[in-house]
Amino acid sequence: MLDRLDALADFGTRSLVTHAIMAITLVAAVASAFLVDGTVGLVAFAAFANFTAGMWVCQSIHSLGDAFTESDYSGIMDELGV
Repeated sequence: MLDRLDALADFGTRSLVTHAIMAITLVAAVASAFLVDGTVGLVAFAAFANFTAGMWVCQSIHSLGDAFTESDYSGIMDELGV
């Protein structure tokens, strides 16, 4: 278990994880908006959208913290190999 957590020591890996969480919750927000009826669907959409926005703020703060280090990280696209 600790071996898996050691991989999160790298900033790029942590950034990739937060971007994956944002993508999953954004898809869940859109899916709940179209697939769940009534008030429950509206509340589910709002909850997922707000969680996605919160993760975006977390990633922004996370990136600002890395800007002051000697890291060789240059963006999520480089982490994905695009």
